[in-house]
Amino acid sequence: MPAPAGNGILSLATHPGRPGRIAAGLAGGGFAISEDGARTWETRSIGLPDAPISAVTIAVGEPNTIYAAIRGDGLWKSEDAGGSWALAMDRPWLADAEHDLTALASVDLATGMGGIWIYAGTELGLTRVPDCFCRWQEVQPGDAMDAFASGKPAPSEAPLPEGETINGLVSAASQPTRLYAALPSGIWRSQDAGVVWSQISGTASLALAVHPTNADHVVAIRGDGLVESRDGGANWTALAGA
Repeated sequence: MPAPAGNGILSLATHPGRPGRIAAGLAGGGFAISEDGARTWETRSIGLPDAPISAVTIAVGEPNTIYAAIRGDGLWKSEDAGGSWALAMDRPWLADAEHDLTALASVDLATGMGGIWIYAGTELGLTRVPDCFCRWQEVQPGDAMDAFASGKPAPSEAPLPEGETINGLVSAASQPTRLYAALPSGIWRSQDAGVVWSQISGTASLALAVHPTNADHVVAIRGDGLVESRDGGANWTALAGA
């Protein structure tokens, strides 16, 4: 398939409500979109900083709303499929410094604010923000909005390994609280929106995709090539070697 002209692709996102739409964050800076399954591309970068886009995601309930993580800048939002952009949120402050976002996922959670959270990976781990874009929050047990309002995070139960870069992050459209994460230590899965994680592959992983109607059907790029699981990560089959 052809890639957007002039730039390598750093990140991709799709939406089950628009099967032909593919959003792409570009290594040389800028955003591109295809409406025909990657046969043709259109660059839509008006208003965006001229910097690499390390991650993109499309809002769960609104396929025209797209989020892009700009390296060295923050989280940007478009409500017209990339036609125009505005800054949504600065980079998260972790370990006494701002950190770039390395992965994004729009997660449909039951809250009083429309139910959409943006989960983000960084080089230090996982964070999230509701679509009010008030502040970044650690993923923690209990009601997400209650913890957000109180400002008193509950202790983590079984988080992702501390200090590892999250290379890929995806929420299953058919089962939104099922998350998969790609890390240098392997592939991890959460059944409860990121509170408790379990390792389902011990091979370094770079990217993930999950089937729109089957949360158990996952494809990943691991250190040994492209692999597939049809049972939620219990077993993996090679699709292509490294």
